[in-house]
Amino acid sequence: MTVETINKISRYITEELLQTPDRQLALDEPLISGGIIDSFSLMDLALFVEDNFGVRIDDTELNAETFDTLNQLAELITSRQ
Repeated sequence: MTVETINKISRYITEELLQTPDRQLALDEPLISGGIIDSFSLMDLALFVEDNFGVRIDDTELNAETFDTLNQLAELITSRQ
């Protein structure tokens, strides 16, 4: 897991999905279960991850168990690269 990966994901979420670029996301802040991103944003985030990190995300992984925090996202990306 790299800081660069986490920063890139965080920046995308705050700037593009939430449209609040000044917002800071904690590494373990719940994105899905905390209501920060909805199902439409989740699909956008999955496409962003696939396009920018060259990994494949299965639809069954788009849930709060595997895709809920910046840490989880970074670990998933790292495990697939």
